Amino acid sequence: METLRINHVSKKYGRHLILDDVDFQLAPGKIYGLLGRNGAGKSTLLNIITGRIFPTTGTVTLGDLGSNDQDRVLGEIYLMSEADLYPKKTTIRRMFDLADGAYGDFDYQNAERLLAAFGITSSNQLSDLSTGLQTAAKLTVALNVNASFILLDEPVLGLDANHRDLFYKELIKAYQNKPRTFVLSTHLIDEIQQLVEHVIILNDHQVVENADVQAMLDKAYTVSGPAKLVDQYVAGLRVLGSDQLGKIKTAYVYDQLDNQRVIPDQVKIGHYDLQQLFIHLTNGGSDNE
Repeated sequence: METLRINHVSKKYGRHLILDDVDFQLAPGKIYGLLGRNGAGKSTLLNIITGRIFPTTGTVTLGDLGSNDQDRVLGEIYLMSEADLYPKKTTIRRMFDLADGAYGDFDYQNAERLLAAFGITSSNQLSDLSTGLQTAAKLTVALNVNASFILLDEPVLGLDANHRDLFYKELIKAYQNKPRTFVLSTHLIDEIQQLVEHVIILNDHQVVENADVQAMLDKAYTVSGPAKLVDQYVAGLRVLGSDQLGKIKTAYVYDQLDNQRVIPDQVKIGHYDLQQLFIHLTNGGSDNE
């Protein structure tokens, strides 16, 4: 497997900027989270990667394959999205056949097993299913298609808690049985924190964070205590935001803590999770001088 590179991609519709110089790469055999608020450009980016729309500037390349090898690049990428691109009356079995025809070696046996777990049969028509079961059917295709890069745009839309849990378990199983690159674009950050290895965060049309999850969490600290002492301790650190109740303050730091920095007795240091970090990063956090 080769590395998929998104090279300085921008997208405009008239004067409306959707993506601004987005630049990152997707390594082989890794699970990514693509995060961003509504309107951040996540779906637009995924559609550009899969050739459904074209960038205003920039390119998408796979290994040594460039823009002149578009068909070969797209043959390695599969996008499962909210958009229903199937003709009316398309059966689930027909969806399997289409994936097999486009990518080859579709895993029919495992797909039927997964359908049964979701309570669907391959004779069902996609349009006759509820929103959640339509999602389940499309996920079944995505987890069994023979592509190197599987892009999942809002993959748990309409799924109940039991079916979301089933999907997460099946995703890990699919990844372990046949290592591929998965990209999950979702708003349910707390649910995917234990699944994803690396996160790319879009905000204000740009990539504002591109790092391994553990590396991010290792420098996501809460500093709590009397406001004056907290302010003194976090001086010079990157503070994304703070809460205050009376004289007690909690600062959300996103920085490495110097071992030489003395912690006052009344100040407590803790950690916060990926969802809180995402909220603070996309709420316009600033450096505390």
